[in-house]
Amino acid sequence: MTADRDLWGYGGQPPDVVWPNGARLAVSVVVNFEEGAEQQVGDGDRRSEVMGEVLSVVEPGVRDMGQEQIFAYGMRAGLWRMLDALDRHATKATFFCCGQAVARTPEAARQVHARGHELACHGWRWRPHADYATPEAERADLLRCADALRPVTGRPPEGFFCRGSESTWTRALLSELGYLYTSNAFDDDMPYADPLHPALTVLPYALDANDMKFFHPNGFVRAADMIDYVADGLRTLLAEGRRGRSSVFNIGFHLRIAGRPSRFRAFEDVLSMLNGLQDQVWVAPRADIVRAFKDATA
Repeated sequence: MTADRDLWGYGGQPPDVVWPNGARLAVSVVVNFEEGAEQQVGDGDRRSEVMGEVLSVVEPGVRDMGQEQIFAYGMRAGLWRMLDALDRHATKATFFCCGQAVARTPEAARQVHARGHELACHGWRWRPHADYATPEAERADLLRCADALRPVTGRPPEGFFCRGSESTWTRALLSELGYLYTSNAFDDDMPYADPLHPALTVLPYALDANDMKFFHPNGFVRAADMIDYVADGLRTLLAEGRRGRSSVFNIGFHLRIAGRPSRFRAFEDVLSMLNGLQDQVWVAPRADIVRAFKDATA
């Protein structure tokens, strides 16, 4: 059996979209808010999250307090460093928020909202939604995450992205629950309507210009590596924009990764770089990008 995969997309002719400030390139800055929602034996899971500053060497079934503390750094220190930088650079980001992380640190989430950032659903736990055995179980956790976010923002989340992969029924659930967009796609530089659920827009994300590469052996080592990589991506897409091609560029960060002092310059300097481009780029939360795309292609 062969899966039904769309390898054609826009066929080399993406929509002709001029973003609200006149730019051809929209940029989404994403900050992941997931600390406290990862797998931990101390929270009743069978094993603790393996990936951190180093791979965990604690046996499955044994509480890994070191890994708990590596994640806790993101909330205790990294969040505030990164929120202050976003304020200094007048940049509005989208925070991918796990519901359990919000439930554990509601005041931190309120600070994110108060400073004007979008809070999107990152699942109840930091886990692949492909792992859910039934639509009912997944739907229950989507509702649980929305219930955690609603007291913070006053409304349900509009966007969704989970770790790894969606399930085969995630998008049907998102459409049913009234989501504006999903970002569990890595297949294009532009948004598109989900073919089975046209009211749901797919705003593809990317994992390359992402500070998680600091945790990968073939990834970034120094902050300058990520800064240079982002600059290369911007250079490519700006050149395409001058030739009339529209696009969206995704840049992803994590509180426990870029929030560390020796990696923080990657975050700060990327924000400075975006500020320096002025009206050549439109930096906006993901929900705003989706609405602008829908308006331009209506």
